[in-house]
Amino acid sequence: MVFWSKRRRVPVIGALVVSAACLLSACGGGSDTGATTSSAPAATGSAASEIKLISPGKLTTCTNLPYEPFQFKEGDKVVGFDVDIVDLVAKKLGVTQDIVDIDFAVIKSGAAMNAGKCDVAAAGMTITDERKQNILFSDPYFDATQALLAKKGTGAKSLEDVKAKGLKLGAQASTTGLDFAKGKGLNPTEFADSPKELLGLQSGQADVIIQDLPVVLTWLKKPEIADKFELIASLDTGEQYGIGMKKGNDALAKVVNEEIAKAKSDGTYEQIFVKWFGKKPGELGAS
Repeated sequence: MVFWSKRRRVPVIGALVVSAACLLSACGGGSDTGATTSSAPAATGSAASEIKLISPGKLTTCTNLPYEPFQFKEGDKVVGFDVDIVDLVAKKLGVTQDIVDIDFAVIKSGAAMNAGKCDVAAAGMTITDERKQNILFSDPYFDATQALLAKKGTGAKSLEDVKAKGLKLGAQASTTGLDFAKGKGLNPTEFADSPKELLGLQSGQADVIIQDLPVVLTWLKKPEIADKFELIASLDTGEQYGIGMKKGNDALAKVVNEEIAKAKSDGTYEQIFVKWFGKKPGELGAS
C-alpha cells in the first residue's frame, strides 16, 4: 500500500461522515459486511490531490457480493472484472482500492455515496434514467445482455414461452432484469441476490430465471449446474454498465472516464475482459 504524503492528504470532516452514515442506516438498506483492500499496486499521481476521497489513501468502492465474474471473493480477496476496472482509477490516483459489500438497493438509489459509504459504486450496475436522477454515472464500461437459465426439458425458448407455458420465473430484486420481465407482462418471484436466485431455480421455486448473461455463463461452467440447467435465450436489452459516483463529483468522474477511455485505447480493457470472460469484447455469448 502506498500512503499519501501530508501534502496530499485530504481532510475529512468527521461530523459530516457520521451524519451521513446515520442517514444511510435510516434508509433501511443492507448492512455493511466489511471491506477488502485490493492488492493492485498503486502509483502516485497529481490527480489524487485534486479529488476528495472519504478515506485518505483509499478509493472506497461499494459493491454487492457475490456477482461473479464482476465481483466475488476468492479466499479473503475480492476479485473480478469490476475490481480490475476500478483498480485502474485507484492506480491513477495513487491510492489503493477498498471494497465495501452492501445491499444493492442502497447502491442503486445513490444512498451509499450520499451517506459517505463510498467514493464509487461498481456492482454490475446498469445505467438507467431513473438511477441517473440520484447517481452520477461514468461513461459505459460494459455492454450488458440478459439471459434466461432454465431447468432442462422445459421446452421454453423465450419469455413469451415462459408465460405461455405457465412456468415460474425468478429474478433478482432491484435489477433491470426484473424490470424487463415485468415489462413483458410477467410477475417474477424476487430473490434478494444472485446466489439466492440460483438457489431458487435449483430448489424448484422457479423453473426459469432471468439474469445477466456473463453471470449465467459463469454458473454454467460448474458441472453441477450444467448437468441440470441450460441457457435457453439471450435477451439483447441494450443495457450498459456504469461506475456510480455522488452527483456533483465531476472531478472524480473525469478521472474515471479518462481511465476507461485509456484502457479501451491501449488494449488494457481487452486484456481484463479476456481474463474474466475468456473472450474478447463483442464475442461474449457467441458459440
